[in-house]
Amino acid sequence: MEKKKIFISSVQSEFADIRKRIAAYIRHDALLSRYFELFLFEELPAQNQSAKQAYLDEVSKDDIYLLLMGEQYGYEDEQGISPTEREFDAATSHHVYRIAAIKQVDKRHAKEQQFINKIEQQVIRNTFNTIEELKSIIYASLIEYMTRYGLLANGPFDSCAHPTATIADLDKDKIAWFVGIARERRQFPLAYSEENLPQILRSLHLLTDDNHLKNAALLLFARDTQEWFITATVKCAQFYGIEKRKPILTQHIYSGTVFDVVDEAVAFVMSHIDVRVGERTKSAQVDVTPEIPTQAVTEAIVNAVVHRDYTSNGSVQVELYANRLVVWNPGQLPHGLTIAQLAEEHDSMPHNPILAHAVYMAGYIEQIGTGTTDVIELCKHAGLKVEFSQDGNFTTTIYRPTPQDTPQDTMQDKSLNINQEDDFTMQATMQVTMQAVRVYRVVGDREMSKQQIMKILNINNADYFRLNYLQPALASGLIEMTIPDKPTSGNQKYRKTKKGKELNL
Repeated sequence: MEKKKIFISSVQSEFADIRKRIAAYIRHDALLSRYFELFLFEELPAQNQSAKQAYLDEVSKDDIYLLLMGEQYGYEDEQGISPTEREFDAATSHHVYRIAAIKQVDKRHAKEQQFINKIEQQVIRNTFNTIEELKSIIYASLIEYMTRYGLLANGPFDSCAHPTATIADLDKDKIAWFVGIARERRQFPLAYSEENLPQILRSLHLLTDDNHLKNAALLLFARDTQEWFITATVKCAQFYGIEKRKPILTQHIYSGTVFDVVDEAVAFVMSHIDVRVGERTKSAQVDVTPEIPTQAVTEAIVNAVVHRDYTSNGSVQVELYANRLVVWNPGQLPHGLTIAQLAEEHDSMPHNPILAHAVYMAGYIEQIGTGTTDVIELCKHAGLKVEFSQDGNFTTTIYRPTPQDTPQDTMQDKSLNINQEDDFTMQATMQVTMQAVRVYRVVGDREMSKQQIMKILNINNADYFRLNYLQPALASGLIEMTIPDKPTSGNQKYRKTKKGKELNL
């Protein structure tokens, strides 16, 4: 099979290093290297033909045009047009498949911004900050190309079209939430409206050319995800000792979208581990640190949910023991990647690249492709050991502090005294129970109903929850009602107070 040729177009001086790294990435990737080769003008031998004409001749006969844009517009010819824009126009006129990736920068040349405005009318473009984010965009785009033109009978699971699902099966509120948070955290270019839905989905690579939903769309935004993928759940359990045996202290199965199960699984772990209480500051803030960093827990669970094998009958499992946290998923490391390499900088090779990009856009992870190294660094800073293993399933194990490592001020189901300044809206001195802190941490940055909080804490008795969890959390000023004048309203929800946010428990 003849390989498809990719023409990389950019201002060479601005993207010299990135052009080389992207070329190396595609040439060394086990899958992409089988189907694609690259054209880089800087690799051409010297020739008599003019550089301008060589560029235009090449782009007109190549299969894919990859455009990288940033700060500079580049050299302008006698008509005031850069070679990059000339190449884009040539690719357009010859119907070459076009991919556009725009680097997020503080300031752009005015003509570069005009060029961006021009391509937005013709091509779905993506933005990136890091080389790993750019690799993810290119990977997803090339997989889509291979699937569209029949090079792959079956692409990655998340890239495959679902045979029966339609946009009507998606939850518009969930899509609106995503767009709002992605615009805030990652400068997502599109605003939400029902008219914009197809364009939003296409910009996230969630629609095929013939408007069929891809599997990733259902995993991210379905009204009922498990109607389509019954094992797309996370099973959480807390055990009494260090072995997996009954009786189980508490357990729960979380369902919903990718975002739902990540949120609930993280909340489960964080509400069942200890926190350390440090010194109080003059501003009344207290240094309260969870025994396992929240971001490390989030990264481990996101990795499991995003990189799992969704064709498997298994589910992601999160198990909390007295001495460790274990997160495992039904999946294998990508071909060519070893356990040892996970502790080093390595190429991002996600099983489900569309899911990985969406989770990044929603701000759940800071960068694409750094999950395992981030977990290691976060835990190392906290004095914790991390292990990865591959034995039928992929497992991340974070070892909890041993008793001799745990300071005497660790809080574990006991009261915490916090002295507050006089201008605090809370009491001058208050007692915060561990149960109250668990409610506070489950609520997080959201507004949640009593039923939602009880579900995550796995508490079924409403009176027990109200007396031992909800009322202490309200009395301590950690959370507040969203409808305080109607405490029994069926629409009542709870959120952190302003001062509760400052405590950062």
